[in-house]
Amino acid sequence: MLLTDDAREGRTGTRTERPRLGFLGLGWIGRNRMEAVARSGLCEIVALADPSPDAVQAAAASAPDAARGSGLDAVLAARPDGVVIATPSAGHAAETIACLEAGAAVFCQKPLGRNRDEAAAAVAAARRADRLLGVDLCYRRTAAMTAVRDSVASGDLGTIFAADLVFHNAYGPDKPWFYDPAQSGGGCVMDLGVHLVDAAMWVLDFPQVDRVRSALFQQGRRLPAGRGAVEDYAVATLELTGGAAVRLTCSWNLHAGRDAEISAAFHGTEGGAVFSNVNGSFYDFTAAHNARTQQHALAAPPDDWGGRTVLDWAGRLARNGGAFDPAADRLISLAEVIDRIYGGR
Repeated sequence: MLLTDDAREGRTGTRTERPRLGFLGLGWIGRNRMEAVARSGLCEIVALADPSPDAVQAAAASAPDAARGSGLDAVLAARPDGVVIATPSAGHAAETIACLEAGAAVFCQKPLGRNRDEAAAAVAAARRADRLLGVDLCYRRTAAMTAVRDSVASGDLGTIFAADLVFHNAYGPDKPWFYDPAQSGGGCVMDLGVHLVDAAMWVLDFPQVDRVRSALFQQGRRLPAGRGAVEDYAVATLELTGGAAVRLTCSWNLHAGRDAEISAAFHGTEGGAVFSNVNGSFYDFTAAHNARTQQHALAAPPDDWGGRTVLDWAGRLARNGGAFDPAADRLISLAEVIDRIYGGR
């Protein structure tokens, strides 16, 4: 439940009907999501926390009345209705569980956990607390990916028998923890591949994955199965119930010839649908319907999609109090596929 009327009295003693949110982690993506919520007016921002005082100060420009601190305790002390988490991956599951046990709904950056067990523990905590749990699988909410999904769902493409998804980032992450498997849970698969797996499952309406084959590389050297080292290139094939095949490729620091190559192509017996980035952009995407040699556009920039997923979560929190959504179980299935990519089975 949301906090009681008495508890919803803020630090000034003024009652508000808007959900009260805390933000834990204020790097560029955490701040971006916080600013999207601030602009929307859907929620009151009551707490900001990050180990960097400079990050907190910069974020406070958009939420000057929020309490400030360095960690989760400072956020929970403000008794928020919900917490947005954008910290290093190693803390995601434990921080999510702590917030849920304190009665707050959670919106977490991906991955929810470094493995299936961590993700399952977080989802179980959300179910016990009857609180809304969301993860920032943001590419779902682009107009282009939504158009591709709608095209597949319409049946216009016939039977989908294959899909090819790619995310090559010509740069590596700029934080050291990404390169420590104990902190990150993995390399480019955990960072970028999770978006590809999620997009494939979402567009295809969450099919069963029968088999996974994969190959992981670090600086051109093939790695053994497992997570003893952080991969910078990965390729995987998911064989789905019914026979369809999904091929995924992702990388850091690839000689891509542009900043990024991001695409998702779904091949059907009657046509195809393609999502792709524009001129190497990380932000601009198109979608098209293909019929043999003909193509027509389904979506094109501009599309202000960056904060769309957190705003959907915040809107649900505001409208219905943020009860548990059983769709969170799919986050466990997503983590299972990522585990299988690392295990190559």
